[in-house]
Amino acid sequence: MATIDLSPLYRSSIGFDRMARLLDSAMRADGNAAGGYPPYNIEVIGENRYAITLAVAGFSDDELSIEVENGMLKIQGRKEDENEERQYLHKGIGFRSFERKFNLADHVEVKGAKMENGLLTVGLEKVIPEAMKPRKIEIGKSLNLLEDSAK
Repeated sequence: MATIDLSPLYRSSIGFDRMARLLDSAMRADGNAAGGYPPYNIEVIGENRYAITLAVAGFSDDELSIEVENGMLKIQGRKEDENEERQYLHKGIGFRSFERKFNLADHVEVKGAKMENGLLTVGLEKVIPEAMKPRKIEIGKSLNLLEDSAK
């Protein structure tokens, strides 16, 4: 397993702890890739809009759950064991339980989800707070704040 030394970053940066945790979990996940089940796509829909689509054929809406906590999107599928005994000549369709986790960047919100033709699509949007958006500062002749502090 490859390791990354982030100590130079810590010497000159403050508040990047989350990035270090993301890198660490990504490095661990590469070696443990969950078998690629279920397959998924991550798509850019438009500016600041994304969609994650998972192939969940055979799962019903009530067997799937979607949760967001602390910047982590978790999608789970829970399949109950089949009680009826079937005799298969070939069983290639995997109806096994799964859990997929996706790290969300700051200000990315889950806007909704839909299930269509065995595909679960989760809509995401990056919502930038007004305080973080660029704003134009007008230059005026007087600024009371500066005049008050000079006294």
